[in-house]
Amino acid sequence: MSIMVYIDPGTGSMLFTLALGVISVLWFGLKGIFMKLKYLNPKKSTDNEKTIPLVIFSDDKRYWQFFEPICRELDRRGFDTVYMTESEDDPVFQCGLPHVEGRYIGSGNKAYGKLNFLNVTILLSTTPGLDVYQWKRSKDVKQYIYIPHGANAMTSLRMFSLDFFDSILVSGQYQVDITRKLEALRNEPPKEIVLAGIPYMDEILQRLEHTPQPPKKGITVLLAPSWGKSAIFKRFGSKIIEELLKTGYHIIIRPHPQSFVSETEMIDELMAAFPASEQLEWNRDVDNFNALHRADILISDFSGTIFEFALAFYKPVISVDTDFDDSQYDVYWLDETPWTIRALPKLGRILKPEDMPDLKSIIKECLTDEKYKENRRKLCEEAWVNRGEGAVRVVDYLENKYRQLTEPDQAQDAE
Repeated sequence: MSIMVYIDPGTGSMLFTLALGVISVLWFGLKGIFMKLKYLNPKKSTDNEKTIPLVIFSDDKRYWQFFEPICRELDRRGFDTVYMTESEDDPVFQCGLPHVEGRYIGSGNKAYGKLNFLNVTILLSTTPGLDVYQWKRSKDVKQYIYIPHGANAMTSLRMFSLDFFDSILVSGQYQVDITRKLEALRNEPPKEIVLAGIPYMDEILQRLEHTPQPPKKGITVLLAPSWGKSAIFKRFGSKIIEELLKTGYHIIIRPHPQSFVSETEMIDELMAAFPASEQLEWNRDVDNFNALHRADILISDFSGTIFEFALAFYKPVISVDTDFDDSQYDVYWLDETPWTIRALPKLGRILKPEDMPDLKSIIKECLTDEKYKENRRKLCEEAWVNRGEGAVRVVDYLENKYRQLTEPDQAQDAE
């Protein structure tokens, strides 16, 4: 006798996602065991001979812009810091900060092999996924701290990406609320969450004060998609570039850096079909400040650049309706619309495929409608606490946490 069991599509999708997660954890767990055997050394490495007070880990040189103001504040206070990076040409090596030591640790498994055996009091990173895939917690690291590299909600990260950090430094109460909901759903102990601010966006404000307005070529539109199957180019292909060129506006296209790695063929085809001209330019600057500063309006999808542009540069954004697949992300656990998604229509129009022929009029509307200016002001208050004080607040927390973690050791040494 056969028994048939009906599973509704929603439950089935959740079960499939959880099964995929279990398989991934098992796979990378076995891979982690192999790495431990590979890098096991009966003699402790130089890094492990003495506990390092603070390590900042960056998986790419482009994140220096997020950490630079924090490193400057640490250096100003004389707090010795080791900045571990996976980029040989990371700007940290030319930063000139005497209390910040840059170390290249290789990339991929070589980097994880070092990270997984560190002897460190505090590790700060903007890289998610601790203890989920290759990057494992070291038993000799006392505190793992995550800091987002944007004002957007952290539910856009892959499932469980932040579950194994001890602390999170955030910029808005909505980030606190969403983290607590996920912890409750997963029956996890609450993390330490600190409303710190956004140091790198404070830096943008400083740069804007001292950077003259660039020469204008009429209205300039910046197209800055993210990457992946739900991003602009995968969804709309060349159509959006064709429609932008029809507007007669100056167009800057700035693909996500990962597109040049994971979507090389597609980007090469687009660049060949739409070569640089007086009207169109392709931007690959490591620092996005110049492109954002020159643009009057941004068109993007789910990139964190949206909130950087709207809240720091205080300019309107058109978000493209990309039908984002959230099945692999933390947002999938929630029965509510995330703050990020609720915020997008307040910053500017949501562009749908059928709206493409009206793109020029939509751009004009977003540039002139006063409601979008007022919405940006309100969203800025929600998403960006301690404006102008982010680096100071972050380093205050790091110093206090370091004292808290080392006081017992210091007392023992005194005896």
